Amino acid sequence: MDLIWLLVGITAIAGIGGTGTGGAVACLFRKDSDKTVSLLLSFAAGVMTAVVCFDLLTEALHADGLAANVWLVVFGVIVGFAVIAALNVWIDKATNHEIAHIDEDHPRTADSLEELIHADHLHEHREGRQPRSGLFLAGLVMAAAIALHNVPEGMVIGASFAKTADQFLANRGGLTMAFVIGLHNIPEGMAVAVPLISGGMSKWRSVAITALSGAPTILGAVMGFLIGTISPTSLVISLSFASGAMLYVVFGELLPESILMWKSKLPAAVVVLGMLTGLIIIYL
Repeated sequence: MDLIWLLVGITAIAGIGGTGTGGAVACLFRKDSDKTVSLLLSFAAGVMTAVVCFDLLTEALHADGLAANVWLVVFGVIVGFAVIAALNVWIDKATNHEIAHIDEDHPRTADSLEELIHADHLHEHREGRQPRSGLFLAGLVMAAAIALHNVPEGMVIGASFAKTADQFLANRGGLTMAFVIGLHNIPEGMAVAVPLISGGMSKWRSVAITALSGAPTILGAVMGFLIGTISPTSLVISLSFASGAMLYVVFGELLPESILMWKSKLPAAVVVLGMLTGLIIIYL
């Protein structure tokens, strides 16, 4: 039981703390932050890739000390990838239709900080093309979508810790994943807070709601941990699902957004730096 509470505390920092920080940053939004956010996303993508490839999948393939069923791992990765992808499609459909330039000729992935945090919705409403109430509703929809999206991300943290339940705090992979998910949650928190603030809600209340949208991460972490500690087979499933979920976050969200936001070679270099950092953290 003590391990569960420790897991809850770590995940709360990553989930509630990460999205809450994003909400606070949205109150001080700067238009010249694209390059900084691009590098932040690139580094997080690199670390996540390292943890998935060198820790989660490796453990999934040898969860019982022997070679695991490769097809079971493949199935788990596909399911995890598909679940996160479906949730992101829902988020896009709930927001993109309000912006006129989101069409077949424009990247579906954000290529500016304003698009990434949906500040482009604010411009539409300020210019009278959309009612102010619609912006507020968009913020609530985004908060609900991000909250649901955070459950499988929490399972990643829980699954990461489940593989070494007897040495909880010695699990560098779990601690690292909690950190990078918290990092990843900052732009998500901004995406929730911007339309809420622009729709008329006070900044403090917007930040509070944004932070609460990260609370389901805790539920996911507890689920991932409990499932992963049932048996070696359940650990394989939990780790595989977590790996698939993170692979979508990396290759479906972070990398496309970071490269589109700053068309430079530097984001690619920072991805490699993130991977090497993750490798060092895991094995040293």
